[in-house]
Amino acid sequence: MSPLRRRAEPYLWLLFGGGGVVSALTLPALVLILGVLVPAGVLSRPDLTALLSNAVVRLALVGLVMLALFHAAHRIRFTAEELLGVARWDRFIALTCYGLALTGTVVTASILF
Repeated sequence: MSPLRRRAEPYLWLLFGGGGVVSALTLPALVLILGVLVPAGVLSRPDLTALLSNAVVRLALVGLVMLALFHAAHRIRFTAEELLGVARWDRFIALTCYGLALTGTVVTASILF
């Protein structure tokens, strides 16, 4: 491989790592607040319309969903290749996984914006 040829692999690992960190830090808090404390009556129900009217909140949600989807895509890709022994279809699996993650990100952004 020539030194000028760039590979996408480091960027995909970056999205994988970022998705893992963001998911590990934010999703448990969201589950606790929206799945436990609000239904139990400890916290009042948030006004989602007012919350989503802020563009920064919508952008943060798109980023959270994007990183979580790319994290899942990367994990599914390498799990399929290692456990199922389908490494010969790496390009197809990678395009499918990352394509679905990108599609999910675009759908989320189009819904929120």
